[in-house]
Amino acid sequence: MTILSVIDLKEHLNIIEGTDDSVIAAKIAAAEAWIAQFIGVALDDATAFPDGTPEPIKEAIRQLVAHLYENREATLVGLSITDVSPGLFDLMAPYRVWSF
Repeated sequence: MTILSVIDLKEHLNIIEGTDDSVIAAKIAAAEAWIAQFIGVALDDATAFPDGTPEPIKEAIRQLVAHLYENREATLVGLSITDVSPGLFDLMAPYRVWSF
């Protein structure tokens, strides 16, 4: 079960047709797994997020899915993910669990 639905992402991506629903669903799962690993907390963790997944995390998921959907190859010449979505890490920063 994912935090965001295909419908939510299709609205974000401004997509009407359903031909890429399975691709979008896969991108959602990948983005949510990546973000959960990056912040060190399961996105559906009721202890960490008693009021549900915070909106900044949901927006980070949307941005990452949009990036993965629009750029389906492993690399972009001359760009990094920071260049593509500079706000992505800022959205996740308050929720990151640091361990040393």
